[in-house]
Amino acid sequence: MNDSYLYIIIALLPLAACMVVFQVNPYHALVIRGILGAVSAMVYAVLGAPDVALTEALVGTMLAITLYAVAVRSSLVMRLGLVKGEADGEQHFGQLMDDLRTIFRKRQMRLELVPYPNTQALERALMDKEVHATCVRREHADPDQATSKDEKQFYHTAIRVKRIYEIMQTELISPATILSYVSTPAEGEKHK
Repeated sequence: MNDSYLYIIIALLPLAACMVVFQVNPYHALVIRGILGAVSAMVYAVLGAPDVALTEALVGTMLAITLYAVAVRSSLVMRLGLVKGEADGEQHFGQLMDDLRTIFRKRQMRLELVPYPNTQALERALMDKEVHATCVRREHADPDQATSKDEKQFYHTAIRVKRIYEIMQTELISPATILSYVSTPAEGEKHK
C-alpha cells in the first residue's frame, strides 16, 4: 500500500505551526490555527484514532478558534477619552478621528471613544489607566499655549502607552493635534 500521501499531510503540521508563529495579523493566525487543527485531526483519523481526531476537531479547532477570536477582538482596542459634547460636529475633530481609525485599522485595532463629563475626570481616567489616551481642546490642556504660533493645532492628545505614542508620532499626518507622552504611576507607586 502506498502511504506517501500520509507523509505529505504530516509535513503540513510543522509548516502550519511555523506559519502561526510568524504571522503578524492575529486574524490570519486564527485561520492558520484552524487549518493546523483540521490537519492534525485528519492525521489522527488516518492513523486510526478517530476519538482523538474528533476531540481535536471539536475542542482544538472549533472551540479554541472561537475563544481566541473573542479574545483577540476584545483586546485590540485603543480607548480614547474625551470631554462629552466638546467636539460634536467639528470638522477638524472628525478628520482627526478618521486619521486615527486609519492608523489603528492597519494594526487590526479599533478606536473606542470614551466620553467624560469634564477635563478633571478625563485626566483622572488617564492616570487610573481607564483609557490609553485623551484628546481635549488645546485651551483646556494648556491655556498659555492656546494662542501660540501654530493656530492649526486645535487639540492636545496625551498618550500613556509608549508604543501607541510612537505609532501616532510617526504616522499621524493630521496637523489638528499636538501629541505628548504621559508617564503614569506604576501599580506599586499608585497605592503609596
